[in-house]
Amino acid sequence: MALYKILSALLDYPDQDLIDAIPEIGVEIGRSPDIDSSEKDTLRTFLDYVAQQPLTELQASYVKTFDLTPEHSLHLTHHFFGDDNDRNRGPALIDLGELYKDYGVQTTTNELPDYLPLILEFAAMLEDTEATTFLADANKVLTVLADNLAKAGSPYAPLLSIIKSRATLTRLAA
Repeated sequence: MALYKILSALLDYPDQDLIDAIPEIGVEIGRSPDIDSSEKDTLRTFLDYVAQQPLTELQASYVKTFDLTPEHSLHLTHHFFGDDNDRNRGPALIDLGELYKDYGVQTTTNELPDYLPLILEFAAMLEDTEATTFLADANKVLTVLADNLAKAGSPYAPLLSIIKSRATLTRLAA
């Protein structure tokens, strides 16, 4: 699903490749039938924000938001277990890594398997119903993360709101 691939790119650490891809991402947003009009508006607004910021400011803001503020961590198991509880977090990370392997996914990043952009890359490979079910397992954490970012006035908050709204089993019942 194109939406999850786009969100993965936008939630990853910003670099020159992202800046260079802004026009292509904008085209993909416009032509993707699986992205509704309000989501398209949100994504375009975020792309405008990215395009208007110097790369070093984007990077500094990203680090401050996600790396230096634990309640904004993009490592989802951190919100379940915290960094100090490796006894429970470790098996959850292993299980997620094994799930990726079961689907033939080879991760080529140094990130842990619970890193949200990596999770979104995986979800993009799944059928829509399967992706919704997979993400619904993390709905509670996604809700907390979206709320924390909104309270902080982060420009990333609307992106998390899209994910949160997609990560609910009630979408499947509709």
